[in-house]
This record gives sequence, C-alpha cells and structure tokens, in this order.
Amino acid sequence: MDLLASVLADLAAEGDWLDAVLAPLDDAAWRRPTPAPGWTVAHQIAHLTWTDEQALLAATDPAAFTALVTEMLDGKLTVDSVAADGAARPPRELLKNWRTARDALATALQATPNGTKLPWFGPPMSATSMATARLMETWAHGLDIADALNQPHPATNRLRHIAHLAVRTRDFAFTVRGLEPPAEPFSVRLTAPDGTTWAWGPDEARQKITGPALDFCLVATQRRHRRDTTLTPAGPDADRWLDIAQAFAGPPGAGRPPAKRPAERPRG
Repeated sequence: MDLLASVLADLAAEGDWLDAVLAPLDDAAWRRPTPAPGWTVAHQIAHLTWTDEQALLAATDPAAFTALVTEMLDGKLTVDSVAADGAARPPRELLKNWRTARDALATALQATPNGTKLPWFGPPMSATSMATARLMETWAHGLDIADALNQPHPATNRLRHIAHLAVRTRDFAFTVRGLEPPAEPFSVRLTAPDGTTWAWGPDEARQKITGPALDFCLVATQRRHRRDTTLTPAGPDADRWLDIAQAFAGPPGAGRPPAKRPAERPRG
C-alpha cells in the first residue's frame, strides 16, 4: 500500500469511528455543547462537512477554491458563521452530508496525480498531506464530540500521521505568530499507543521534546493545554514550541485553558 492509500485508509477508519458515535444520537445530543465555546456537536460536524467540501473543491476546481479564500478574506464568510448555518440543519441531514463529503473527498484525493499541489488556507499541499490534514481535523473535532458526550476516544497508531503533521508544521507555528523559526533541528521522541517509539530529528539535537504521542497530538491540535500533559521539553526553543504548536492552517488559535492549576510557589 502506498503512502496516500495508507493515510486515506486511516482517515476512513477515523471517520468510521466518529460516524458510529454519531449515528445513534438523538436530536438533544446533537445540541449538546462541546469544549469549543459556542459550538455544539452539530457545529463540529457542520465544520467537518464544510472543510471536507472545501478540500474537495481544492482538489477538483482550484480556481473556485481560490475565489472562496478571497471571499473569506473579505469577511463575507467565517468559520463560525458556516458552522452555525450547517448546525441549523436537521441532524440526519447533517450526518448524511458529512458522509457524502468525506467519501467524495477520498475518491478525489486518490485520483490526484502525483506531484500535484492543492491550494489551501495555508501553504499548498500534496494529496497525501491534504489527507493527513483531514485526518487531523477529524480526530480533533471527534475528540471535542467525545468529550461532550463523555464518550471514550481510544488512542490508536493513526496518531502517527497527526504527530508527523505537527512536526512538519513547527516553523509555521512560529511564523504565523510573527516569530522567527528556530534554525536548528529539534529531536521529537514520542511513545506510541502500542508502546513503541516514534522519532523525528537527530538524537543529538539540543532542543528536544519527549512524552506520549497522544499528549503531543493533543497540544498540537490545541485540544489540551501543555500543562495537562506529561510532555517534557529540553531547550528554550522546544519549550516555546509547546506554547504555540499548531498543526492546523489559519490564524493562531487561542488554545484551551489549563485544567490543572499551577503549583503554588512557596512563600518567603
């Protein structure tokens, strides 16, 4: 199986997991608030549907997608307004639309010629990178839904794709905040859900991050504050990265506030 087919298979599996959570929900559950302020379960799926549709547009009609970006830059469309519009639809319709969008996108990405760069809200990307980005979003928004429903969200080795994307977007996380990206490479060593180690960067790097792969993905998708994880940075640049890590395109995210209170400093 080639890399694109592998990522698409994992994207389908992540979508199937979330679909199985959503399918039995009643209308009241779709209106349940999620950790994203102002967003219900329905908002989360409306957002996933819309972004899958825009990724499909980028893969099949780049000119139309570019026009959409211009419309968003002009303020005529916003992420929140699109999610609100979608969330107003009946849940069964919303779920059907999401299923249609993600299936069509997978077909389009599989048919994208090698070497093609697809436009996006950040830098253009290959079909494999687009599939990885869609997996990241499906997992992150699925986590919000799982949190809202008190539903376990099992960690799988599909997280490797998300961790890889987070490593690849290190410099973006700095530049999107007007910061100079560090010149030296980082060492990232993560413990996978199956107990193995995933590694990026040279062993001898002075800037290091170690810890569970799940924690790294939670921080990079801004679903958990770094204080609520066991990630360990070594070096000031690596430490700074954990404050600003952002695996998704667009402006800097506000992130989630810490659930844990900082340790009280001794007095005197």
